[in-house]
Amino acid sequence: MAVPKKKTPKAKTKSRKSANTKLSLKTLGICPKCKEPVLPHKACTVCGYYKGREILKVK
Repeated sequence: MAVPKKKTPKAKTKSRKSANTKLSLKTLGICPKCKEPVLPHKACTVCGYYKGREILKVK
């Protein structure tokens, strides 16, 4: 079994692990009522509609 000659520094380990962590953009849909971008499976914050029904009362 191979044994390392020296201890690997924490910075080296963390940089190696963080190289595979990538942020991705959130997918946005378009509200059919007001044409604003909305998150999928969420009510529109501008008009308050979800799947053609009014869910939220927006002022």
